[in-house]
Amino acid sequence: MIQGYSPAPHTFLQSHISPEDLYGALFDDVQRSHIFADCKTFVDCIPLSDPMFIIEKYHVEKEKSDFCLKQFVAENFRLAKEIKCEFIPDKNIDVSTHINRLWPVLIRQPEDQEPGGSLVALPSPYVVPGGRFREIYYWDSYFTMLGLRESGRNEMVGDMVNNFAFLINTFGFVPTANRTYYLSRSQPPFFSLMVNLYSEMEGKKILIKYLPQLQMEYDYWMDSGPDDLSPGEAHRRVVCMPNGTLLNRYWDDKCSPRPEAYREDIELAEQAHKAYGTPPSELYRHIRAAAESGWDFSSRWFGKENDFCSINTTDLVPVDLNCLIYMLEITLAEAYRLIDKFSFQKKYEERARKRKKAIRKFLWNEEKKYFMDFDFKLQRTTAAVTLAGTFPLFFKLASKTQSHYVRSYIRLNFLKSGGLLTTTCRSGQQWDAPNGWAPLHWIAYKGLINYNFHRTANALKSEWLDLIEKEFKRGGKMLEKYNVADTNMGATDGEYEIQEGFGWTNGVYLRMKNKKN
Repeated sequence: MIQGYSPAPHTFLQSHISPEDLYGALFDDVQRSHIFADCKTFVDCIPLSDPMFIIEKYHVEKEKSDFCLKQFVAENFRLAKEIKCEFIPDKNIDVSTHINRLWPVLIRQPEDQEPGGSLVALPSPYVVPGGRFREIYYWDSYFTMLGLRESGRNEMVGDMVNNFAFLINTFGFVPTANRTYYLSRSQPPFFSLMVNLYSEMEGKKILIKYLPQLQMEYDYWMDSGPDDLSPGEAHRRVVCMPNGTLLNRYWDDKCSPRPEAYREDIELAEQAHKAYGTPPSELYRHIRAAAESGWDFSSRWFGKENDFCSINTTDLVPVDLNCLIYMLEITLAEAYRLIDKFSFQKKYEERARKRKKAIRKFLWNEEKKYFMDFDFKLQRTTAAVTLAGTFPLFFKLASKTQSHYVRSYIRLNFLKSGGLLTTTCRSGQQWDAPNGWAPLHWIAYKGLINYNFHRTANALKSEWLDLIEKEFKRGGKMLEKYNVADTNMGATDGEYEIQEGFGWTNGVYLRMKNKKN
């Protein structure tokens, strides 16, 4: 790839068209050609001139006998930089000092956003995760913000909230990240938690300030179509449960291969069609919905726990998602109370009450005594035992009896020498054993504290922080995920190499390290 080019002058406007729609045949040819090992590389590239000119040029030049696609891409696009190339860590300092030095490296300023590529420009500074993730990610950012607050970077927390409000105002929801190829799906809806975190710093006025965006976020997730749903029916992200209560699922408005994993999705679709006769569009929708969950990928979404081809994400009502929507309803009720709109306050309090009751009823497996996802097609909970089952403790939705069972599950099934397994299954997916992830450690830890299980919470905290510190001393890096079952080995599996940076690990480490029970 040619280095040193500057993007073309502002002669063409940045659009919100995804690369696969913008470049058409050129996109398909590049992503299938293995020019780049990682399909995300091309969708993040910066065109060096007007994309329309590049497309016209491609259709002419590809007919030439000596045409080289790799050379054409090198002459017409510039690679985006990976963040790990910009920072040399010092493993002789403590982790907290390292993180505070790392924040400026992970911060992107509005003026850093180059026009012409797939990046959606944001009005305020923001923190990216690191590595191949050069954009602001939705659910990552809440956990990053926990650490920003611990570092005294209150202004940056406000900037992050403002950016998400901007995205909601612009698109009607928060996309997975500020890239055009993410504009058909969201991620776990943590905006209400971000607003509440910011309000703890700036006062209740923050709830009022962001009430319009909170309402828009809720309306996006609760779009149930023009007609009332009957039990067992679903529309977009809404599912009507057997008793008529509306709960939520993950979804994507497109049913095509993900641009950032184009080649992998096509290959899986071919395998699934051969194994089960699954139509490619159906398979793509399930993959994209799992990507919206943030757990991409996990046996949690599979009909058969070790078979990726059996993925059935849109058939499932996830426990963590519905806890997050419950929190959004509670936040809306509080915001409306603050402006004396008591009828709206009561409306959302009632919706939250019904959701809480439905979570306890449908997402609790009485036989296993644990919170689990619900397959609304089969009308039963799935077989997957995962850390998503700890979300009801984080949001104080579990009964006292249920909380004791969840605590037991954590101690007996999830807690290992390096922290918590994500699931009890070793499927070869990155959101399964033996891997552990920072956000789920914070959710479980805080959930245990909420129910006064301090001994288990402290054991979890000790094992997790020790692992991060051990890995930092060994390699000088903060990682996206860790192997919690064998602390002498690295994390495994996934669609891409393990990433360093790393926003949410930094945030959870600082918050957990500083928290006194």
